[in-house]
Amino acid sequence: MFVMYEPDNMKVPVKVWLKEESNLEKGCMEQAYHLSRLPFLHKWVSLMPDTHTGMGMPIGGVIAAEDVVIPNAVGVDIGCGMAYTETNIKVEDIRGVMTGNGSLLQAIIGDIMRNIPVGFGHHKTVMPCYTLDMAFEEMEKYEEDAELLGQLEAGYFQIGTLGGGNHFIELQEDDNGYLAVMLHSGSRHFGKSVCDYFHTKARELNRRWYSEVPDEYRLAFLPVDTKEGKQYLHWMQLSMDFARENREKMLLAVKAILEKWIGKYTDLQLEFSGDINCHHNYAALENHFGKNVWVHRKGAVRAGNGELAVIPGAMGSYSYVVMGKGNPDSFCSSSHGAGRQYSRKGAMQAFTCEEVILDLQKTGVILGKKNKSDVAEESRFAYKNIEEVMDNQTDLVVPVKRLKTIGVVKG
Repeated sequence: MFVMYEPDNMKVPVKVWLKEESNLEKGCMEQAYHLSRLPFLHKWVSLMPDTHTGMGMPIGGVIAAEDVVIPNAVGVDIGCGMAYTETNIKVEDIRGVMTGNGSLLQAIIGDIMRNIPVGFGHHKTVMPCYTLDMAFEEMEKYEEDAELLGQLEAGYFQIGTLGGGNHFIELQEDDNGYLAVMLHSGSRHFGKSVCDYFHTKARELNRRWYSEVPDEYRLAFLPVDTKEGKQYLHWMQLSMDFARENREKMLLAVKAILEKWIGKYTDLQLEFSGDINCHHNYAALENHFGKNVWVHRKGAVRAGNGELAVIPGAMGSYSYVVMGKGNPDSFCSSSHGAGRQYSRKGAMQAFTCEEVILDLQKTGVILGKKNKSDVAEESRFAYKNIEEVMDNQTDLVVPVKRLKTIGVVKG
């Protein structure tokens, strides 16, 4: 970890969990500099080892703000995060099982694709959603623009869907050979609408208040004691609850698919355990260094002392279940993944579809993806080396389990 600090130009230091400044990309450094000049930050800015340029605030960034929230410091996919479960089944016991139409693992991946909408796909009928039902019962908390209220209705068709980009459902094998499931998804279009709406609202108010935060920083803020700040917190929490339930429903669907296929083609008694469901895009009121502050984690996971979290790598590489060390310097946070080293456009230019598919085949990974034309965006080589990321945060987390991709469904 190194520290950047120029007292004449920065109000607070920036702590970066990388070996040296040359490892930090230029755009990310500029955004960190902008953060360090905010007048309401507590202590410092923390950048995790997977950090890279985001919108307004770097992905892999953590800040503690006094009495304000910043929609763009939470991000557009509010509540995005990970869900995980492990099984008592050895992968070796099912890898060679054939169904008459391919392998058992291929059948499972195919069934996941048929049952869980991906990309822009959604359910054709209204699906049950406890989070949205409760929101309609407490509508006085969410009274807002018709645009956001419309998103509540749309959410009934989006709950239990994966989305696109870097969202995934993976079958994985741990170092002891056991089968596990890991998935990455968030609040779908619902969370994005909330972020965009309140970022626009914050920009208007900041101009009216003659805020000293330049608009070009894209870090417009809302004091939490204002009507708009309170509304954002309600909608943010609703988006987080929606994202958590979204992952829960998909994980239940994958469990049912595994039970169906493993029960049909083997005599193995399948059991699940060790479930984890954690956010990595959100803000929360926490106490750090004797003060209650709004900790914004944008592409960072909470890693309190003894707390379990999930840190994925990239498809075809390794992922980790970790236990937090509760390091106060990172506001009890860690990386949320490997972090991109190529933008989506850059990855498409650097790698071909054929190269990525051949790499997955060579490493024995079954790919489930309807449109493979953009698969290069998610090449494992478009991401940082997960082992280097883990090496850079030994003071933040302890690895509990390492897992390797054996099958993946992408949006």
